Amino acid sequence: MTCGGRDAAACGLFGLTVLLSACAAGTPAALRPETAHAVEPKGYLSAAAIRSLADAVPAPPPVGSPTDQADKARSDRFRALEDSDRWLLATAHAELRPPLALQHFDCALGLRLGSTETPNLNRLMQRLFDDSDAAAELVKSRAFRPRPVGDDPSRRPCQTVSEAGRKSASYPSGSSTVAAVYGEAFAALEPERASEVRRIAHEMGLSRLVCGMHYPSDVATGETLGKSVFDAAVDTPGFADDLAAARLELAAVRATGLTSPGCASERLALATPLP
Repeated sequence: MTCGGRDAAACGLFGLTVLLSACAAGTPAALRPETAHAVEPKGYLSAAAIRSLADAVPAPPPVGSPTDQADKARSDRFRALEDSDRWLLATAHAELRPPLALQHFDCALGLRLGSTETPNLNRLMQRLFDDSDAAAELVKSRAFRPRPVGDDPSRRPCQTVSEAGRKSASYPSGSSTVAAVYGEAFAALEPERASEVRRIAHEMGLSRLVCGMHYPSDVATGETLGKSVFDAAVDTPGFADDLAAARLELAAVRATGLTSPGCASERLALATPLP
């Protein structure tokens, strides 16, 4: 592989993007319409709790409303970032499942996840993924809003998307819901780095705008839902024990002294002004 005119940092980001894309465990649930009517979730929350959270989410902006028009106007401006460093980072952010998705937080945490086994951390995050994904999918099943790539078939996504994926529901952003719940979990695990991990969670949501997969309102609503999912999960039996076990593993990873080689490229990408 050659990097053309890119500097070393940008080349590193390209390599990271290719690695994560190649290792992805398939299309995230948010792009699989068949998951919209999920059975009892496998996370911390009961189906009743998931329904209660979904019930609290407002309907998507009506077509042609001022919010809808503003969403579409801003989404169109994101086309300017196609093939940029921020676009490549957004491609990497499309991987949402543990354990690979947890590496998006390496630089914010100042360590290198994947350097040692972390089964308890992975289990904690997988259960939170299941809860947040189930909540977002339930909302999607109740009111359909097309994605930017669905509204405009010529729109380039930053990831491989099937025709069914293009036509799947955009509101709320399931990716943003998942990213937000990860951010809250890492903030609880390492409070001293709360602002950094929450920033990355938010950037993962913004990546869905870069990709043309969601509108701004979809992302904002998804973030709110993800934080609500986390708050609900905290009060469930066993959550505190799982968090404590994951915290010990995170400390062991930190003790290795290893850090991610992709942090310079991530800083470069995140410095890109957004429209």
